[in-house]
Amino acid sequence: MNPGFLLAYLIDGLLIGFVYGIAAMGLTLIWGVMNVINLAHGPIIALGMFGVYLLYTGAHINPYLALLIVAAVGLGGGFMIYWIAIHRVINAPHLSTLLATFAVNMIIIGLGTAAFSTSPYTMDFSLGSLTLGVVTIQGTRIVAALAAILVTGGLYLFLYRTATGKYVRAVANNRAAAELMGIPSARILALSFGLGTLLAMVSGGLIATFFPFTILSGGAYELKSFVIGVLGGLGNPLGALAGGLILGLFEGIIPAFVPNTWVPVFEFLLFVLILLVRPTGLFGAKR
Repeated sequence: MNPGFLLAYLIDGLLIGFVYGIAAMGLTLIWGVMNVINLAHGPIIALGMFGVYLLYTGAHINPYLALLIVAAVGLGGGFMIYWIAIHRVINAPHLSTLLATFAVNMIIIGLGTAAFSTSPYTMDFSLGSLTLGVVTIQGTRIVAALAAILVTGGLYLFLYRTATGKYVRAVANNRAAAELMGIPSARILALSFGLGTLLAMVSGGLIATFFPFTILSGGAYELKSFVIGVLGGLGNPLGALAGGLILGLFEGIIPAFVPNTWVPVFEFLLFVLILLVRPTGLFGAKR
């Protein structure tokens, strides 16, 4: 294996790993605060893809400006999903919340299939490429990685530097004690679900700038998000970024030695290995 080509594979995997990271942040934030496994995560990612696509092709809005609109819609949509489907079963057994989010999953896929079919869509958008020796990097992947870093920084500042962010962490640590301190836990749970949805849709919008997609495409990224969540520690949103980078590097290096079809096999072997050896994740789960 030529070292230059191996470096190209690694850089490509690292850049996509940033986007995987913010996709997983949405899943793990919802789990960390609400103890809810969101089975609608994949279709929500797909909605982000179509949101950016439709704004770009229909309204001729730059995809990165369209991301701001998609993020706002994701936040509001997350509030709506929480109050309609999850609020009433938030204290019920986990099976109830699983079924509630699975129902949302099926509704989105059904409506999306009716509206867009399952044919692949592609955005005719390019930022050129950067060539460094034998390494050529797509401009859209560089910008997506930078956007992911900005989103992660914004989430960190929100959680650790604002009063509302401290409320989110308090509810995640002990909801009953937070309520005794006067924190409106129902609103914080809705906000957390909204933020998780926002992150999922933003990641989908970024992915749409360089990969073809369908309404079913989010399912693959949902599975990756579970792997990343275990790597970074379930309930640890910032650890999800590190988990995304690890998975991205993993995905980048495997095709250098074996066919692409083997990538999911190795990913889930890694998933099982982490569960067996370090079930709290490499960076620790929520306490």
